[in-house]
Amino acid sequence: MTNNNTNPSAALSGIFAPVVTPFADGKPDLASLRLNLRSLAQTSLAGYVALGSNGEFRSLSSEQREQVLSVFAEEKQSKLVIVGASAESPVEVQTRLRQLHERGFQFAALQPPSYFGRHVTQRAITRFYHEIADTTPVPLVLYNAPGFLNGVAISPATLSELAEHTGIAGVKDSGPSGPFAYIARIDSWNARFAVLAGSATVLYPALHAGAAGGVVSLANVIPELCCELYELFCSAAYDRARGVHNRIVRLNSAISGTFGVAGVKAAMSMMGYRGGDPAPPLEAPTEAELSTIKTALMREGVL
Repeated sequence: MTNNNTNPSAALSGIFAPVVTPFADGKPDLASLRLNLRSLAQTSLAGYVALGSNGEFRSLSSEQREQVLSVFAEEKQSKLVIVGASAESPVEVQTRLRQLHERGFQFAALQPPSYFGRHVTQRAITRFYHEIADTTPVPLVLYNAPGFLNGVAISPATLSELAEHTGIAGVKDSGPSGPFAYIARIDSWNARFAVLAGSATVLYPALHAGAAGGVVSLANVIPELCCELYELFCSAAYDRARGVHNRIVRLNSAISGTFGVAGVKAAMSMMGYRGGDPAPPLEAPTEAELSTIKTALMREGVL
């Protein structure tokens, strides 16, 4: 494995936006993506996740994936970029990792295989990640998202073993119970390994438990408020942080928690970004749903 940083996970701290892919007329709107990245570059975000779940990567062709990555490569500026490289085949993943490395991206996010969900054992998950991590040219960030993956999850015990591999820098957890079991397993002994919360709802308590930061969909909509929460926590301004946390939780419930990616995109457009349409077959929010989203933004004083 090529690794020019003795502690690559040190970069995995702070707030990351899982950047959406705007769509127009059923195709990626690359001009809007470029404008969004230029705006997000002016915020306090630590970086981005490209081609993640919010980026609707499974709705993109291989050509469209390359087009999206070209925009990120040109517009990432000083932000760290974690690129989704998930595939069922280790050979395909390794090809994608080489391409990411050649384009100068720093990290790759990788979900466990899940198509044959009932038969994917923890032993199979361990073997899958070890085979890839042994030769990866960029550090891996494991992506636990059983809700998207036929219920396949990386167990805390499996993560403890995988965290020892020098090719694996951290995990982004979007499981239903949050990252707390992961943190409890590794926080006391592996400072090299970073745990990132995958939901705004658990971001603040996860920071208290030892998470390094979070990848939260609302960072597309209210990046500075999400970053303010992180900065208040780092400054031990816990009373103020709780207030910001509560606002973010209410917004998360009203937007992404209710309407998913389509809701995040609609809220972005209301906040001056270019969210665009969701990728087919997802549908844009109705007028009544848009009104609900707008009311939530106004109620929390961000619009």
